[in-house]
Amino acid sequence: MSMQRHWSALDEAQLVSLAGAFAGIIDSGGVIHLEGDLGAGKTTFARALLRVLGVGERIKSPTYSLIESYEAAAMRIHHLDLYRIADPDELEWLGLGDLAEGSSLLLVEWPKRGQGALPAADLVLQLSHAGEARDLDALACTPRAIDWLARLPA
Repeated sequence: MSMQRHWSALDEAQLVSLAGAFAGIIDSGGVIHLEGDLGAGKTTFARALLRVLGVGERIKSPTYSLIESYEAAAMRIHHLDLYRIADPDELEWLGLGDLAEGSSLLLVEWPKRGQGALPAADLVLQLSHAGEARDLDALACTPRAIDWLARLPA
């Protein structure tokens, strides 16, 4: 069972607004994979989502640290950027299975680089260049994420 949604030609403000809409419906944690080429908007989306969820501190890109963790919206949030990972075995020391437990939210940029070591995605967001804008395709893979997409405004 899955569900898909598509948004076309989003400018940065619209992408940030859409991330805010997602933040309004994610209330129980989960795993979100953010896919797309360099500059497609993964980090922009993640930062906007984190900000609307209530992260008040500076939101750093986890490109070099691999993971940044926050407390907000009554949940623990872990933002991972796996761009620099050459082999999924490098992730063993992060304890990824523990990170996704309970009401934690796990946002993963470049998830294919951690394939096999990452928890399965509830939601896969594929961002792609559309000229100066971005397209976003959302694939809900679990009942939790199907509920998220169903609750988003049309």
